[in-house]
Amino acid sequence: MSSSTNEPKVVRVSQKGQATIPKPLREKFGIETPGEVFIYEEGNRIIVEPVPTLEELHGIHAGDHEPGEVIAMVREMDEEERRREEEEVQDLVERHGDEP
Repeated sequence: MSSSTNEPKVVRVSQKGQATIPKPLREKFGIETPGEVFIYEEGNRIIVEPVPTLEELHGIHAGDHEPGEVIAMVREMDEEERRREEEEVQDLVERHGDEP
């Protein structure tokens, strides 16, 4: 039985406030260990995002940019990916319903 990265998983938070990102999620999102991630609040959720690699940012610095424009572009790309994933989940739910 394969493990889905869409299924919620409980992880422990240490006394130092550290939590481990499960390996399937690290692999899926290319999070290296040791490495860094962005973490911020959006709505009532804590968001953890991988820091983009140089390859992912290739060409993003071409031309002049306003302060904060590059991170906005990265967030826009991430939001687009998140929307695609949500559409895929919704499609699966519609096709399979509440099957056990």
